[in-house]
Amino acid sequence: MELEQLRQLDVIERDGTISAAAEELHITQPSLSRSVRRLEADLGQELFDRTRNHVMLNDIGYIALDHARAILAEEKKMRDVFDELSRRQRTLRIATVAPAPSWHLTSLVVNRFPGTILVPEIMDEDHVRSSLISRTADLGITLCPLQLPEVDSIPIMTEDLFLSAPVGNRLAKRDTVTFSDMDGEPFLVLDQIGFWMDVCRRRLPTSQIIVQKDQTVFAQIVASTSLCCFTTDAVDRASNDANRIRVPIADADAHATFFVNAQRDATERVRQIIALLGKK
Repeated sequence: MELEQLRQLDVIERDGTISAAAEELHITQPSLSRSVRRLEADLGQELFDRTRNHVMLNDIGYIALDHARAILAEEKKMRDVFDELSRRQRTLRIATVAPAPSWHLTSLVVNRFPGTILVPEIMDEDHVRSSLISRTADLGITLCPLQLPEVDSIPIMTEDLFLSAPVGNRLAKRDTVTFSDMDGEPFLVLDQIGFWMDVCRRRLPTSQIIVQKDQTVFAQIVASTSLCCFTTDAVDRASNDANRIRVPIADADAHATFFVNAQRDATERVRQIIALLGKK
């Protein structure tokens, strides 16, 4: 007796005829009839009352159908458990201080290890560290390598912050600017930019910071207003806008180097990722 034969029994009862069931199962009617006969032989019971033009489950057939559906339901539960386990094994939790390095890491990992799922969460550096140590994160992205004997730290990328100013703005003609130059200007800032938000609030104490959560709305406001905003060389949101000028920011804290950190006894996939980054 095979699971496929139990599925066939279920389809025959639902569709009402051998021919309709064969069509749904994408096999020929004679093949399905032979399969049903083999199932009856295995069980030692006839499951159908047959006439010249019709077959119908008999009492034993309905008992067999109930058990078949119970077996198929259990098989589905087992497969669902396996699928969920596989998904969890393929899913890596990323604690990161900024979005751009997690995007970069995702691109590298998906290309090298298809099927791997990276789930990033933005948090401050202290929480990245504690998440990695407590193993609630598989990988941690920080601004400095974690100086821990049980952790490997690999540089992954740098990111530079730029001022995006309307053409007519007082700062648009500058070759470079500093945060002191920009302080006092109202700024539109996209939410969920990690530590960059802290930099903006700390270095622009007299500026009005307008936070927008929706990226589409953010882009629309940038295109239609004279508000200054920020962009980076990782994701240049204003490079195609002829009405805006991108000006480098000279301050040291407008430049970031990111490190990927992982426990040395992490899972094989995490260790493979660290090894891949180490070759870059």
